This record gives sequence, structure tokens and C-alpha cells, in this order.
Amino acid sequence: MEKALPVFWRHGFADTSLQELERATGVNKSGLYTEFDGKEDLFLESLRYYLDEQNKRGLLTAEPLGWRNVERFLRLGPGTAEGRKGCFCVNSLCDLSILPPRVAALVAQHMSHLKDLLAQNIEAERTRMDAASIADMVLTFFAGLSMQHNLAHSRASVLRNIHRFMDAIESL
Repeated sequence: MEKALPVFWRHGFADTSLQELERATGVNKSGLYTEFDGKEDLFLESLRYYLDEQNKRGLLTAEPLGWRNVERFLRLGPGTAEGRKGCFCVNSLCDLSILPPRVAALVAQHMSHLKDLLAQNIEAERTRMDAASIADMVLTFFAGLSMQHNLAHSRASVLRNIHRFMDAIESL
């Protein structure tokens, strides 16, 4: 998974070839098909691996819950390293129409989990507005940040946008 994930992340599902996966993993086509039912299955397992690794980071579970966790999530969630930009889960939404329904289900489940964690952090701040509504706004902003990373915006520009967004939602 560690070797296949960057290939899918860089090129997306549709534009990733089996030859690229063979080169990256060092496993030939028959070996890949022995382990996985096809490219779709390998993509699904790569996505699961990515989401597990993200959950281990604990960006939204550190105590005390609150705005600091939300800001850390926005700053560190969409990564940029070795040709991987944005959030792999958000990026995969571009290929959702050609991926199996179980990928869509996994993405939906993950987004729901993120919304719950965000809402818990927001509730800890005792906002005037409904925490779930603010969590929806944060997720929408997060998806936009991921797209910004893919459009090669500078890190300073991204951080300024996060700062402005945090100022806005903290006043709700």
C-alpha cells in the first residue's frame, strides 16, 4: 500500500496504469492480480490504508478538544509531499463516478466520521451556531484547501486562508 498509494495520489485512479503500479510496487501484473481483484480493489485498499494512517495522526482527537484541533486538521490534513498534494480522499472524489460503489461508501463513511469529530471539537467551544452546521462548513473549506494544494498555491497563501477562515468560524 505504501508504494501504490503515491501512484494513485499523483495520477488519480483513471490515469494510473498497471505498468506504473508494477514499477512502483516491484510486483508484476500477475502478482498484483493474485493479491487484489483488480485495479479497483488495489485503489480501495490504498484508500483504506491512507484513511487508517490519517486516523492514527489524531488531528481531531487531541485533548482538550476545540478550535486548536480544527486548525491543526486544516493545516496538516491536506499534505504536500513527493508529488502528493491535497487530501487523497478528497482527490479521489474526481474519479468517484468510475469507481466501485464501495469506494463511494468508504469516502462517505470517512467524511461522516470527520464531521462528527469536527462537531465534537466545535461543541467544546460552545458556539452560538449549531456545531454540525459549522462542521459542514469546515469540511467544505477543507475540500477547497485540498484543491488549492493541487493548483500549486503557496504554503503561505494556504496558511493565510486558514487563518482568515478560523477567525470567521470562531466568531460564530
